[in-house]
Amino acid sequence: MVLLACAFCTFAMTGLIWLIQLVQYPLMSRVGAEFFVAYEQLHCRNITPIVLPLMTVELATSIWLAWKPVAGSEWLLLIGCGLVGLLWASTFFLQVPMHDVLCQSFDAKVHTQLVQSNWIRTVLWSARSAVMLWVLADVLLRQAGKS
Repeated sequence: MVLLACAFCTFAMTGLIWLIQLVQYPLMSRVGAEFFVAYEQLHCRNITPIVLPLMTVELATSIWLAWKPVAGSEWLLLIGCGLVGLLWASTFFLQVPMHDVLCQSFDAKVHTQLVQSNWIRTVLWSARSAVMLWVLADVLLRQAGKS
């Protein structure tokens, strides 16, 4: 169940980050200065209850799986846990501070930095999805071999 919870959160976050990267963040520049702060504040308030539980479960299950890995997938799960660490670092040292600035006023430079720096998370979550697919395929193939 831990593996499935981890995979679910990773896949959900991967889909969400691609949506944010290609749709949500680029469209922020179209809101207009007059409405931007209210829009950004609503974005942060509304996205957090979706993202934070998924990220937290992904972190906890990744640590668990790195500590007690599924047989045959030890190194992949360690890589996956490392990717989660990088995701949290990027989120809280790069993107959250940029959102904090944008919640005060629209700054085109900060907005551009947000869109560009978010590619870090987009690539990392895509890599995590690939890792989790590999682990799930390995587990399924091992189970099929036991049948």
